[in-house]
Amino acid sequence: MAGLTTHVLDLTLGTPAEGLVLRLYRWTENRELIKEVSTNADGRTSAPLLSEDELSLGTYELEFDVLEYHNAAGITGGFLTLVPIRFTVTDLSRHYHVPLLLSAFGYSTYRGS
Repeated sequence: MAGLTTHVLDLTLGTPAEGLVLRLYRWTENRELIKEVSTNADGRTSAPLLSEDELSLGTYELEFDVLEYHNAAGITGGFLTLVPIRFTVTDLSRHYHVPLLLSAFGYSTYRGS
């Protein structure tokens, strides 16, 4: 199963990050907005960000609106506003999963499966 998905875990609250707005961009000559969605109660999007048929070779960026999420969750005094993760799709037969582990003062990501 190829395509693109994400998952956001809130390490400050110890829960999935529900209601976090994220935007997916494709980079060509300019940054092109493809999709804007919010995470569900499991910290995931309700559908893949890109299906196997929609995924193409190239550079993408996921932009997570963490300031709005933290404000809505009642987490004040945070440091981050937006978390951009830029990555390259090099193999259309593989699935790309880009998780975000988030706290009010830092984050981590990795190539998931």
